[in-house]
Amino acid sequence: MYAASQAAAVTTAVEETGAASLHWLGEAAFRDFYDRTARRLWAYLAAASGDRVLADDLTQEAFIRLLHAGIRPESDEHLRRYLFRIATNLLQDHRRGSRRLLPLAEAPEGSAPAPDAAARIDLHRLLARLAPRERLILWLAHVEGGSHADIAAITGLGPASIRVLLFRARRRLAGLLRAAGLAPEEKP
Repeated sequence: MYAASQAAAVTTAVEETGAASLHWLGEAAFRDFYDRTARRLWAYLAAASGDRVLADDLTQEAFIRLLHAGIRPESDEHLRRYLFRIATNLLQDHRRGSRRLLPLAEAPEGSAPAPDAAARIDLHRLLARLAPRERLILWLAHVEGGSHADIAAITGLGPASIRVLLFRARRRLAGLLRAAGLAPEEKP
């Protein structure tokens, strides 16, 4: 899991690169924001990429870029959405660079526990069969609790597109769950 001590590493990296330091947010405010969001951001990236090491790297890079951006957020929620948007873009850039899909190896720490280990393994095998964008949208909707507008802001897609894509991703996952015997059959 992404260690809380990484906040100091992020701050040091920003200072070493000569970035616009923390003047726009303040070190104490940054540390508080980091403490509240780093674990969730890491879990999101680990689930979306299937790679814990990549999630570590992208989480750190997302916070560094957030600090470089020097934005003046309207609210704490605006700042969180902006951070998740940066992370999503980094993940998409990584995928474009590697030209391959990353497997979903194991459950990220902090994800909802399955009733038993075998069901958890089966679920993660099924999730690995979803497209990366489907996993990403399902994570944002069901784990992060994002609205269609929130997910649209993070992914850069329109809210109407999110509604359709989320519906399709849910339907595809439900079909995979039924086929694997992990969900009740649909009623006619």
